[in-house]
Amino acid sequence: MLLAVLGLALSVVLLSTAFFRWHLQGPGPLLEPRFPLDEFLRDLPGHLVWLLPFVLLQASIIPLRAVQWQSTLRKRVPFRERYHLVAIGAFVHNALPGKLGDILRSFLLSRTERIPFLRCLGTVGVCKLMEFAALMLLVTLSLLGPFGATLSRFQGQLKVAVSLCVGLVALVVLLAHWSAPLANSLHRRHRFPRLEGLLHHVSDGLGSARSFRGMGKVLFFSVGPVLASALAYGLALHGIGIQGGLFAGAVMLGAISLGQALPGVPAGMGIYYFVTSWAARSLGASPEDAAAFATLTHLGTVLSQAGVGAISVYVRKIRIRDLRKGGSLAREAAHHVAHESVEPAPP
Repeated sequence: MLLAVLGLALSVVLLSTAFFRWHLQGPGPLLEPRFPLDEFLRDLPGHLVWLLPFVLLQASIIPLRAVQWQSTLRKRVPFRERYHLVAIGAFVHNALPGKLGDILRSFLLSRTERIPFLRCLGTVGVCKLMEFAALMLLVTLSLLGPFGATLSRFQGQLKVAVSLCVGLVALVVLLAHWSAPLANSLHRRHRFPRLEGLLHHVSDGLGSARSFRGMGKVLFFSVGPVLASALAYGLALHGIGIQGGLFAGAVMLGAISLGQALPGVPAGMGIYYFVTSWAARSLGASPEDAAAFATLTHLGTVLSQAGVGAISVYVRKIRIRDLRKGGSLAREAAHHVAHESVEPAPP
C-alpha cells in the first residue's frame, strides 16, 4: 500500500513537469506554468488531425505482434489465439497498474495451449529483446536522415542503449546455449532439482536464440510493430510542427521504451509524460506543443491498444477483477511457476 502511494505521488510529480516548472530553491512560487493552461485547452482540438492516424498505427501493433510471436514458438498456435492473448496483454499493460501485460499473456498461453509458463515467458522475452534490437537499428538509421544533426544530441544515450541491447542479446544467446547442458549436469549429479527444472524451461523458451537463423527470423518479424509505432510517433511530431519529425519517431519511441522498461514500476504514466514532453522540447517543440504531444499520444495509445484489448477481454469472457494484481490469474500464475520449478523437465 505504501509503495502504491509513493508511486502515485512520484507519477503526479513527473506528469506535472509537462505543464509546470518546479522551483525547489529561492523565493517565488514552487510551481510555474510553462504556458497559459486556458490557451492550451483551447488549442488542443487543433492537434486532433494527426491523432486518428496515430491511433490506427498503434492499434496495428497488436496483430503485428501476434505474427511476431509465432516466430519464437515451437508449437503452432492459431493466429486468432495469439491475437487475443496479445490484445489482452495490451489491455492490462495500458489500463491496469503494474505493466504486467506480457507476463499475463504468457500465462494465458500456457493455460490454453498447455505449454509450461516459464517457456511461454521465454518466448515473449525473446520477442521483446528483438523488438529492442530492431528499435536500436531504426534509431541508428534515423541519424542518417535529414534530421540527423538535431538527433545527434542523443548520441550519448544511444550508445548506452546500444551497449545495453548488445549485452542483453549476448546474455540471451548464452542462456539459450548453456541452460540445457547445465540442467543435464545437475540432473546427473541429482542436485538442485528446482534449478534444473527452471533451466530446462528457460532453454525451451529461448530456443529461437540458439542460431543466427532463428534470431534473424524473429528480428525480421519484430520490425513490423517497431516500425508502426515509430511511424505513429513520427507523424505526431510532424503534426506539432517538428521539421523532419518523421525521422525522429524512432528516437522518441526509444526514449519511451527505456523509460518504461521495468515491469511493476507504479509511476509509468508520470514517466511517460516526463519523457515525451522533455524529448519533444529537446527536438524543438514549444512547451505547449510538447505538452499536447504527451497528452494526446498517451490518450491515443490507451484508446487504441486498451480499446482493442477490451474487445478481446470481452470475447474471452475474462473478468476485469481477475486481471488485477492479486487476482485469481496472478495467484494461479505464481502457483505454476513454483510447480514447474519443483518438477524438472525431462532432458
